[in-house]
Amino acid sequence: MEQGLRKPHLVAILVGENPASEAYVKNKMKACEKASFQSTLIHYAADISEQTLLDEIHKLNENQEVDGFIVQLPLPSHISEEKITFAIDPQKDVDGFHPLNIGLMTLDKGGYIPATPLGIQLLIEKYKIDTRGKKVVIIGRSNIVGTPLSILLSRNKKGANATVTLTHSNTENIEEETKKADIIIAAIGKAKFLKRSMVQPGAIIIDVGINRIESDTSASGFALCGDVDYDDLAPVVSAITPVPGGVGPMTVCALLFNTLKSYENHYVNL
Repeated sequence: MEQGLRKPHLVAILVGENPASEAYVKNKMKACEKASFQSTLIHYAADISEQTLLDEIHKLNENQEVDGFIVQLPLPSHISEEKITFAIDPQKDVDGFHPLNIGLMTLDKGGYIPATPLGIQLLIEKYKIDTRGKKVVIIGRSNIVGTPLSILLSRNKKGANATVTLTHSNTENIEEETKKADIIIAAIGKAKFLKRSMVQPGAIIIDVGINRIESDTSASGFALCGDVDYDDLAPVVSAITPVPGGVGPMTVCALLFNTLKSYENHYVNL
């Protein structure tokens, strides 16, 4: 690095042998290599104690050579995801899950924006999707995608200024909402949930979901698909993201963006 500075350093903690989690972390490590970031993977067995994981988080919080780190979710049932998330130093919380970062984002006062919502906003800006005054329907109200994204897209800013409706499992007649939408963002965790009958022609579809389904054409017997029935919708919409290869890479991009931001803050504050 110029001026003798070290590379930005991202650490990922992986617990257990979840194939999807392993794939996510592998992609993040590859992205670090392409971006000339330093990356470290810490892999624990599924039976690790909660306290051991908390001790590791404390070490990373104190390590001045680490700019940001993530704990890949989901975690085994004996470990509290909330306790783990709260234990991460907000200044190194590059996934943007800590309540301090969520609060700063809500007030538009900085902090780290959750990686997937940030990735979606970057995608919208990259493809010059006009959101100003448009009706956006988000399907799914999770704290890591749907809820923060609804805040970001309603802001008076570039790549936002939308009229946002946040739908979920208790929304009655959800089709009435999606049929009126100019842009639909599906993040509900149900394979091929969104069908052609639920969408007006020419709508823009952003698929956040990633689901493992049985497949006769795959050597493994399984295939990945999103929350959107891609083949059903692609002929009638104006734009649609694939799964895999759509929002996923943008999430990784946003994660590196947040890591670089932490790295820059580190040297500014020296």
